[in-house]
Amino acid sequence: MFNPKGPSLIDEQIAISGLEMNIVGAVFAGISAVASIAGGISASNQAKKNNQRAEQNANEQRAAAKEQADKTNEYNKNVFAADKANYYSNRAYEWETSLRNYKYNQGIQDYNFLQTAKQYQSSVENTQQQLTYNSMAALEARESEQASLNEILNEDAFQRESLLVEQLKNQGQAALMQAGNSRAKAIQSANAQVGRDRAVMKASLQSARLQSERNMRDISIGRFIDDQNVMSAMMIRPDRMADLPAPIQAPERIFVAPIEASEAFIPAPLQQSTFAPIVQGIASAGSVLSNPNLYD
Repeated sequence: MFNPKGPSLIDEQIAISGLEMNIVGAVFAGISAVASIAGGISASNQAKKNNQRAEQNANEQRAAAKEQADKTNEYNKNVFAADKANYYSNRAYEWETSLRNYKYNQGIQDYNFLQTAKQYQSSVENTQQQLTYNSMAALEARESEQASLNEILNEDAFQRESLLVEQLKNQGQAALMQAGNSRAKAIQSANAQVGRDRAVMKASLQSARLQSERNMRDISIGRFIDDQNVMSAMMIRPDRMADLPAPIQAPERIFVAPIEASEAFIPAPLQQSTFAPIVQGIASAGSVLSNPNLYD
């Protein structure tokens, strides 16, 4: 029998419809929660991959930085070794060149001195020869002058003998004359003539002697002047110059080794949290499941 106050068909349908809606909401909530958790796990895996990729990139950068630092250090080491080798090679070359130039220049100086000494010795020999020639010429001139004076003296002696003979002859002729004043005057006149002739001869001889003495002085003066001219023309005795100063090698260069290059600093990559996405997915799932509206 129909009870109008009991549950109606409409109420039953509404009750069934609400239950179904609750079930569907619960299913969708579960699906959403699973999706949130799966998304969290996926995000966590992606974060893990990103972290691995970032760490790999950082390691590659560190390896590249270390390789570049090693290359730089090797290059600096080779450059430093080459600079030292070139320096010592050039230093040895410059020192050998300095010694060679020193010996060469010292040899040139010694050679020039020897050549000058030979010229001086030749000049001394020529001077001695010229002085000897001047002495011989002066001696010959004096001998010639003395010979000329001797001729004058001989001629004077001969003339004196002639006068003596002439005087004796005149005296003999006067003695043959008659005695008296005429004979005395004749003898006196002959003696006077002889005296005048002797006086003239004496004066001429004295003049010749004086002239000969002047000629001798002129010869001596001429020789002195010639000797002085010869001595003035003679080279001055050369003096050996002091030896050239020996070369001194400069102090060695002080080398400073290049500073060792270090690899560039590569900071650690920022790590993404792999746990946070899971926590966030679980929290999101829990939020969905705990929503009361899904069960009303």
